[in-house]
Formats: sequence, C-alpha cells, structure tokens
Amino acid sequence: MAKITFMGAGSTVFAKNVLGDCMCSDVLADSEIALYDIDAKRLAESEAMLNSINEQKGGKAKIKCYHGVENRKDALRGADFVVNAIQVGLYDPCTITDFEIPKKYGLRQTIGDTIGIGGIMRTLRTIPVLDDFARDMREVCPDAWFLNYTNPMAMLSGYMQRYTGIKTVGLCHSVQVCSENLLKSLGMEDKLDGRRELIAGINHMAWLLEIKDKNGNDLYPEIKRRAKEKNANEKHGDMVRFDYIDKLGYYCTESSEHNAEYNMFYIKDKYPELIDRFNIPLDEYPRRCVEQIERWDKQRDEIMNGGKVEHERSHEYASRIMEAMVTGVPYKIGGNVLNTGLIDNLPYNACVEVPCMVDNMGVHPTHVGRLPVQCAAMNMLNINVQLMTIEAAVTRKKEHIYQAAMLDPHTASELSIDDIIKMVDELIEVHGDWLPKYR
Repeated sequence: MAKITFMGAGSTVFAKNVLGDCMCSDVLADSEIALYDIDAKRLAESEAMLNSINEQKGGKAKIKCYHGVENRKDALRGADFVVNAIQVGLYDPCTITDFEIPKKYGLRQTIGDTIGIGGIMRTLRTIPVLDDFARDMREVCPDAWFLNYTNPMAMLSGYMQRYTGIKTVGLCHSVQVCSENLLKSLGMEDKLDGRRELIAGINHMAWLLEIKDKNGNDLYPEIKRRAKEKNANEKHGDMVRFDYIDKLGYYCTESSEHNAEYNMFYIKDKYPELIDRFNIPLDEYPRRCVEQIERWDKQRDEIMNGGKVEHERSHEYASRIMEAMVTGVPYKIGGNVLNTGLIDNLPYNACVEVPCMVDNMGVHPTHVGRLPVQCAAMNMLNINVQLMTIEAAVTRKKEHIYQAAMLDPHTASELSIDDIIKMVDELIEVHGDWLPKYR
C-alpha cells in the first residue's frame, strides 16, 4: 500500500484529477492519502469531494487531512509520493498584484504564471515554501518522489532538482494532448491512431519535433499547409502557435494564450492591432480564476447537499508514474528534469522537458540531441529568465530580480530598464511578507 501526500489539497481541480485517478487504479486504489493545506475551509471541501469519489470507487482509499504548518511533517511522514499543487498567495492578493502593478507601467499579460514578471514573482514567493517542504521530506520521507504540478514549472522543478536533494520530476498536462489537439483542430482526426511523435524542449515550449502517421509518413507538410490557411481565413484560439509553425517550422506544447507572452512578438503597445489579429486574451488568468472559483462554489454546495462527484481517469501523468514505480512496469512520460546533456544545445543546468521512461528504479530521461537552432533560441529566451530567477531566490539579491525581469523578452520589449526596476521595487513592496527579504 502506497502513501500519497498531496500538498495544497485545497487545489480542487488537481486534487480531483490526480487523486481521483489513483482511486481508479487497481494498483493504487487502497492507498493512504494525506491531504495537506494551510486553508482549513478549502481542505475540508476537497476532503468532501474526494470522499464522494472514493465511495463511488469502492471506498478502498484511506483519506486523512492535515491542516497547518504544525502538522506538515505528519502529513509527509512515510510518504512514497508527494504531489505538489500549491499556489502561494492565491488569486487574491498575489495574482491580482502580479497583473495590476505591471499594468500601471504599460506591461500587459495573459497568464503570468510561467515567465514574465508574473512568473518571476510567483517563483520568488513559492521557493521558500518548497524549501520548507524539502527540509521536512529529508527528515520524514527522504526516499519519496516529489511530483511537481505547480507553476512556474521549470523554475520550481529546477530549483528542487539543483538545490534540495529531493527526487523531483515536473509534470504538465500539455505534452500528452499536444499532437491530438493539433490534428483535431486541422481536421486531421484520421491520422490520430498509431501516430508517432517526438516532443522535447522546455515546459510550455516543448517542440513537436516529429509527427508521423502509423505508416511512418511525415505529417508536417500537410500540417503546415492547413495551419497557414486556417490562420489566414478565420479567427480561432490557437493563432500564435499556428504562426510558430509558419515562422519557426514547429508547433509547441502549451496554448497560444501562454505563448503570446513568452516572446517579444505578439503583445506590443506600439502595434495594438496584433492583439486582435492573433486573438490574444489579455488578463486571461485572472478571468479564469474568478470563473473557477464560481464553478467550485457551485459544485461544493452540491456535494455538501448530498450530491455525488463523478470521475473518470484523466490524462494526468501522476497516477501512471506511481503505478510504474510500484509495479516496475515501464511507462513513458514527458517529464521536466535537469538537463544533464539530454538536449545538447541548451544549458547544462536548465530544467528541460523530454521523453522519460518510469519504472521501479525511478525516472529515466532520454537523450534527445540538438534542437533546431531556432527552437533552442526560443527556449533560451525563457531559460535566461528561469536561471536568473533561481539565482535571485538562492542569493536573496534584489539585483538578480531586476536582471531576471530585464532578460524577460516581453518585459524588455515594452519597458525601459529604469521602469523595470521601479516596477520590481513596487511589486516587492506590495508583496510584503509574501516574499523573503532581499538585499
């Protein structure tokens, strides 16, 4: 029987998907599940949801809640797997701060959780909490695997991998749906069965390097033709990534609303028409937060009034990884791991997303080789910010926060260095105790 500890169990969507998936697994259904959160109300709501799923799946799992920092070690004690889905500062106040202050300086964002000034600040307030988790894990579950779902994925996973000694793999759900969604959006559903693909790069910008049909025929020529035609003739929700196909030659894993802010091309005050042309949803993440809170409030009320929560196994990797580690039956994932020569033309200490095999000996990343030069260059725009932000978190030097923001392609294309520094100073001041002290 495995012990699974879920950190940030008040994150209801991930708790439902990951732990509901475990309850659907013959191997994991009888696991001991420890739910941990610092918010007692959200923790109780997630417990009610998971108890409902567990009851419908036969009631085999043993679920226990742990609330507050003083009970964190007990939640972690003896864990085989620690799933991380925390959001430090939540939507209110921290996400609001991450969006509203940059807007004062003329810097607009869509999601703000991966790089950009929003991703930088989110990293800096999250790493100290992960440090506490790691310290406790070294004491009470040193052999556990840390499965990280929290963004910014590359910065947080990279920090854990480089500085804590905790076995860590970062997990995102965009890899496993990348080519499927692409082919469906282009009317190529007949090519789904038996397709072959290779995806590698960094989180949220891993490249669909190869895609072939079941007979080994290259699908990219037809994909490129249809994607260019679709962008020219209709408004749709994936116009930025389709423009990547046209201009860079390759599609990438994460959505267009994300990728619109990962570079200097699409959100430009000097060219406001680009927002409409590429159908870019500014302030998308705050909008989603409000909608998600409303949806959960409705579902919570239904559960509390005796309603049942249905769950079918999702695309998330976590339960499959746990199965592979428990049984030794290998399973392939797209994992975020430290670059130890896996991608030849990306930095050695970057966190990269590559195919990995998982079994009872752990996670085994595969060597990909060199990315196309333009793809590596796009990744480096993000990696520069990631490495600099980690440096800021480790050294506690304010100058490194400035430098991370200065290196961010979207921020630098919109703001002067002086305004970047002023903006960072204001963000630090407003964050207050959500951040450690920087000198």
